[in-house]
Amino acid sequence: MPATQDEIRGAAHGTAPTPLSVLDLVTVGAGRTASQALATSADIARLAERRGYHRYWVAEHHSMPGVASSSPAVILAHLAAHTERIRLGSGGVMLPNHAPLVIAEQFGTLEALAPHRVDLGLGRAPGTDGATAAALRRSDRLNEGADDFPQQLAELTRFLDDDFPDGHPYSRIHAVPGPVQATSPGGVQDPHRPQIWLLGSSGFSARLAGTLGLPFAFAHHFSAQNTIPALDLYRESFRPSEVLSEPYALIGVSALATDDDGTEARRQVLAAALNMVRLRTGRPGLVPTPEEAEAYRFNEMERDFIDSWNSNVIHGTTDEVRSGLDDLQKRTGADEMMLTANAHSGEIRLRSYELIADAYGLPQG
Repeated sequence: MPATQDEIRGAAHGTAPTPLSVLDLVTVGAGRTASQALATSADIARLAERRGYHRYWVAEHHSMPGVASSSPAVILAHLAAHTERIRLGSGGVMLPNHAPLVIAEQFGTLEALAPHRVDLGLGRAPGTDGATAAALRRSDRLNEGADDFPQQLAELTRFLDDDFPDGHPYSRIHAVPGPVQATSPGGVQDPHRPQIWLLGSSGFSARLAGTLGLPFAFAHHFSAQNTIPALDLYRESFRPSEVLSEPYALIGVSALATDDDGTEARRQVLAAALNMVRLRTGRPGLVPTPEEAEAYRFNEMERDFIDSWNSNVIHGTTDEVRSGLDDLQKRTGADEMMLTANAHSGEIRLRSYELIADAYGLPQG
């Protein structure tokens, strides 16, 4: 069975207006390695669990040296071994890049490793450039993958539930581990499977999630202008299901807090923004140091991009970040906020989640 509404909704901790969660891109800073970035992810996951964050998601990206999260299922298996309670999931797996059966097997395995705490967030974008997407899919029919998303989703759900009807070509195929493997040695039935979420940065997935009665996660951190229209569409389209009786919307938010007067947060955010400039202009690389970003000479177009990008990053002192998050939650009505801390320094990222937990009075653990 899918996750219960309580598992989806979680519980507000401390004085947080909504549950807070973590979105991890496993960023790799210049002068650092992917091994170090992955070690930082384990540190953040342990901190998030100890401090009462509700869930920890990893995002799928490819061919980006500064983002070491090309294989969410592998990373989540590692994090499952380092945690006990926090929900773990993908934010998301890009469904058109993979055969539904493969995803069902991977996340069924994760559910067996961490019962009742696995989320399967699904997106329809490639999470990379067109050439890399073609290499992943062994096909140049990229639009077909996105257009087929509802059908791929239905197939994946059937594999997860192990309920293809008799006569279907896949009726004798089983994604293992699956619900049937949830029976205990004593014969107690406890069927469960990963909870499906739909992710989006526009209206398509918002409408589909609403129609299917699924929880919806919106990528506010890189599509802020579409946040409120997409959430409105999701809520208007929502139909109750066995998963949810009413809409549940999560938003991804870029947020970074530092111990000082906000100077270090601004330096780290500038470095992350320079990394985005390079990515958007076909020059992906490791996240530059703040010193490199401060010395970089931005042209007018790049400066306009930086100003626009950073206007949607909530950063500064702990009080400034809390105030910005509270205001965003009020404006969007989000049921949950998932924070991503993009910075060159893993230590700064880790400290930011600690400071935000302090700001909201989350438990010390």
